[in-house]
Amino acid sequence: MQDTKSSMKPLAIKEDEDNCTKDGTVDYRNKPANKKKTGNWRACPFILGNECCERLAYYGMSSNLLLYFTNQLNQHSVTASKNLSNWSGTCYVMPLLGAFLADAYLGRYWTIASFSTIYVIGMTLLTLSATVSGLRPTCLKKDVCTATHAQTSVCFLALYLIALGTGGIKPCVSSYGADQFDDTDEAEKKHKSYFFNWFYFSINIGALIASSVIVWIQVNIGWGWGFGIPAVAMAIAVAFFFSGTRLFRYQKPGGSPLTRLCKVVVATLRKTRVMVPEDKSLLYETSNAESVIVGSRKLDHTDELQFFDKAAVIQQSDYKKDSIDPWRLCTVTEVEELKSIIRLLPIWATGIMFSTVYAQMGNLFLLQGTYMNTKLGTFNIPEASLGIFDTISVIFWVPVYDQILIPIVRKFTGHKHGLTQLQRMGVGLFISIFAMISAAILEAVRLGIVRRHDLYNTKQVPISILWQIPQYFIIGCAEVFTNIGQLEFFYEQAPDSMRSLCAALSLTTAAVGSYVSSLLLTIVTDISTRKGKPGWIAKNLNHGHLHYFFLLLAVLSFLNLGAFIRVAKRYTYKRAVGTLR
Repeated sequence: MQDTKSSMKPLAIKEDEDNCTKDGTVDYRNKPANKKKTGNWRACPFILGNECCERLAYYGMSSNLLLYFTNQLNQHSVTASKNLSNWSGTCYVMPLLGAFLADAYLGRYWTIASFSTIYVIGMTLLTLSATVSGLRPTCLKKDVCTATHAQTSVCFLALYLIALGTGGIKPCVSSYGADQFDDTDEAEKKHKSYFFNWFYFSINIGALIASSVIVWIQVNIGWGWGFGIPAVAMAIAVAFFFSGTRLFRYQKPGGSPLTRLCKVVVATLRKTRVMVPEDKSLLYETSNAESVIVGSRKLDHTDELQFFDKAAVIQQSDYKKDSIDPWRLCTVTEVEELKSIIRLLPIWATGIMFSTVYAQMGNLFLLQGTYMNTKLGTFNIPEASLGIFDTISVIFWVPVYDQILIPIVRKFTGHKHGLTQLQRMGVGLFISIFAMISAAILEAVRLGIVRRHDLYNTKQVPISILWQIPQYFIIGCAEVFTNIGQLEFFYEQAPDSMRSLCAALSLTTAAVGSYVSSLLLTIVTDISTRKGKPGWIAKNLNHGHLHYFFLLLAVLSFLNLGAFIRVAKRYTYKRAVGTLR
């Protein structure tokens, strides 16, 4: 009997090894993750549920902020618009900090957990700033309010705490969800692309509730409840996330990625006069199958950006007392990490214009809606609730793309996903141009009514706000192509140990897009208001030319599409080899 047990033991060990992931992930006890007990779709509901509630909190709080700034804090429409753009931009810059901490030190799980706490504190303070006497603005009647400098400061302190909180969540959640699928297992890898679609779907379920129920509460019941409910939703998001702790797979942090990139640059500069050998196999790399970087596979050498290959050229001076000086000699994988980031930058840059267009939904689309008829029978439609049609569009197009478009397009392209990630992004950029054209046409029609009937001093022109639906719906369609394609592209093309950082890099297009929107507003306002003119975006839009601004964005988007096509054709995909440590 003893011999039987002994003979069975190696088989049991082998079976355990076969059940473990091969991508370096571990379970919550820091042991190799078991495929049958962790990750995959069994862990995803907790991540998708967390994202749904967090997005409900974010959009519920932010969708109507422009009106809160103008009506409650009594800010000029241009000032409010720029403040909103700057805050929104900061929300998408802070992920660089969160991503660095996740990749280098904390790991994605603890980064999400830590920054979520800051997020909840910010949401709570924002709620208090709208409800507690002395902190909330003083209102003589509805939407006729004044706010002291201190009250405005508390409000913006809360908002920027929220921006910091989002910095740890945004770059990590999508990557953390993708980490639940083993890259070395073809069956699991196939599901990863579907995860990104449903991840974006869950975002928009939260946004749907936010732009309908929460916006209605803010307008009809009060800002205290309108900010309080999103704060509770954020607390639920945190609880959702912690509930899945035992089922998650965890990727170990690989050390500071910025330090590694700096080492390659320094080593290259030290060897500017060194010739790179014709035989690239002579470049330095570890001899075993594993990469020198924890949590990363080796990367194959590519022929682009060969100047940086100098960092991997072996010289006698690279050694110090029988050890390698990492600031003089880097592995091919470390060099290729830097190359991967540099190759991503042109693709990243072409995403900025799309983000500028997208930013108009919570900005100038909202302002445009305040000058239209919001009555639907006896019901008054909140201007910010039109964002629901962007969300409905995404919810409609995700399953249509997943179940209908992919099989049809696959027949023509032969690609397993129908379109490559870059092709998918390009289609979205093309569609987004028509959103701006639609908004410009509507504004031109609205101003035509104003001039024909001399309605310059009328706040709500007799044209239904529902005519804004097409521009929201078109942006939603463009999102399904561009944003989801971008999420997947930056995850797949990122070096294994820099996925949070690259996810953050993709998110910063939204930050720069918001800043570009703010910059364009400043430039356009400065030029168009000369000689006493009211300007394109006047305090009273009936005296302005908002449609000119939308047409400007359409032209810039068209030029950006041309740049994207040129860059995409030249892009070289990364080639990963070896195993993870």
